[in-house]
Amino acid sequence: MEVRRDVFQAIADPTRRAIILLLTVGALTPNAIAEHFDSSRQAVSKHLQILTECEILKQEQQGREIHYHLNAAKMQDIEKWLEQFKQLLAKRFDQLDVVLEQLKTKRK
Repeated sequence: MEVRRDVFQAIADPTRRAIILLLTVGALTPNAIAEHFDSSRQAVSKHLQILTECEILKQEQQGREIHYHLNAAKMQDIEKWLEQFKQLLAKRFDQLDVVLEQLKTKRK
């Protein structure tokens, strides 16, 4: 049975966000990733597993080593959702501007 994790829950963790930033430069092995953190290799492996399960990272076998790299398509899905949220917030701020302007003109 494959576990499906929520992508936003996965990126809520600061260590996982740091791993994502690290991999923007290029693919790395689990050991290379773990070198950047004070936590145990096991803890980093768990973070990698979660990011892989929600498809933010992809694994690629290169000889005897596994390399992790970002899944750009999944990152674009996150960006699309955030863009919708930004548009909604902008619309609400615009509405607030209208209300404030109306209040200002009523005072005069």
